[in-house]
Amino acid sequence: MLKRIADRNIWVIYATIALLGIAYGTSIAVLAVHLDAHGIPNVAMGGLASAFALGICVFSIPAGVIVKRLGAKTTLAASLAGYALCVASFPFMSTLAGLSVARFFDGAFSAGVWVAAETALLSRSDKSNKGLVMSLYAISLALGYVIGPVLASLVVRVSSTGTTFVVAGALACVAVLVVLLSLDKSDTSTSTTTTTSTSTNGESEPATSGAMTIFWRTKTSCMGTFTYGYFQASVVLFLPLYLIKSKHVSPDWTILVTAFFAAGMLLMSTWAGRLGDRHGHLLVMRVLALVGGAMVASFVLLPSFPLMCAAVFVAGATLASVSPVSLALQGVVTPKSELGRANAFYNAAYAAGMLIGPPVSGLLFTRYGGGTMLFHLAALWALFVALTVLFAADDPRHASSARALRAMLR
Repeated sequence: MLKRIADRNIWVIYATIALLGIAYGTSIAVLAVHLDAHGIPNVAMGGLASAFALGICVFSIPAGVIVKRLGAKTTLAASLAGYALCVASFPFMSTLAGLSVARFFDGAFSAGVWVAAETALLSRSDKSNKGLVMSLYAISLALGYVIGPVLASLVVRVSSTGTTFVVAGALACVAVLVVLLSLDKSDTSTSTTTTTSTSTNGESEPATSGAMTIFWRTKTSCMGTFTYGYFQASVVLFLPLYLIKSKHVSPDWTILVTAFFAAGMLLMSTWAGRLGDRHGHLLVMRVLALVGGAMVASFVLLPSFPLMCAAVFVAGATLASVSPVSLALQGVVTPKSELGRANAFYNAAYAAGMLIGPPVSGLLFTRYGGGTMLFHLAALWALFVALTVLFAADDPRHASSARALRAMLR
C-alpha cells in the first residue's frame, strides 16, 4: 500500500479526515438524544438535518473558488477550525434558531473540508491509483464514524451529552494542528498562472473553464453522488421505521443495520477503487449500482432479519463504494487547475440529494408504505445505471476502448 501511495501528504490527509470522522461520529451519536432531552420536537430535528445539508449545498461552490485562490492546505485548516467552533458551541445553543444556525455552518465548514481534502488527494495522486486513494479516503472517514460513537458513550458515562460536542470540537482542533504542522504546501496547487493546461485526452485547453463545461465533464460523478446522498439520507431516516412497522423488528435490533452497511463499505471500498483504476471507473460504478439497487428492491421480499442484514451488507459494499469511485473518475477527467471547482459541484450534488431525498421518501413512506419507498430508491439507482450507459464516453477508459475497437474493425 505504501509503495502505491508514496506521497506522505496523502497519509497526512487520511489522518486528518479520520480525526474529523471521529468528531462527526462522536457528535452525531448523541445528537438526537441531546435534542430530545432539551425538548426539541422530531419535526424540528428534521429541520436541523436540512439546515446541515443546506449549508453544504450553499457553501460547496464558494469552497471550490476559495481552494483555487488560497490553496487546499489553507482552506482545509480554516474549515476545520470553523467546524470545531460550530460543533463545540452546539450545547450552548438554547433556541431552535441558534441550533439551526450552528448546523447550517456545521455543513458549510464541512463542505470546505471535503472540497479541500478531495482536491489535495486528487491532485497528488496519478491516474493509475486514484480509485485506491479515494477509497482509502472514504474508509478513513468511515472508521471515524465507527470509533466516534464508542467515544461518545464513554464521555456520556462520565459527563453529559453536551460534553461530547466539546470533545468533537477538540478533535477537530487536533486535526487543524495536523494540517498546519504536517501537510506541505502542494506543489500541484489548483492555482495556476499559465494560460493552458492538458485535458484528459492530451489536448491543450484553457486553464479556466466555464462552470457548465466543468459540470458537464463531471456529470456522471455528480449524478452518482447525488443518487447516493438521496439514498443515504432517506434510508437513515426511514429504513429503521420500515423494519419496526412492516417487518416487526425490535427497535434495538435496527441499530445493527447501520453496522452491516458500514462493514460492507469498509470491506469492499478498496477493491472497488482498484477495479476502477484497472477496468474503468464508470464501468465499476455501473456494476456497483446495478447490484446494490437490486439488493434494495429485494429487501421488501426478504422474510427474515438475518437475510435483511445480508442484503444491507451487500448494499453497503456496493452503493457506498460508488462515492469514492466516482471521485476517482472526477480526478481522471478534470485538469488539476479545475479540481477545486469540480469538487465543489460534486459536494453540492451530494447535498442536493440529501435535501431532496428525505421529503420525497417521507411522502411515499407515509402515503404508500415502506415497500414503495424502497422500490423508488431502487428505481433511482436503475436510472443512474441507465445514465452511465448513455454517457459511457465520459470515462476516458471507455473512449480508449472504443477507439481501439474501431481501429480493429477497419
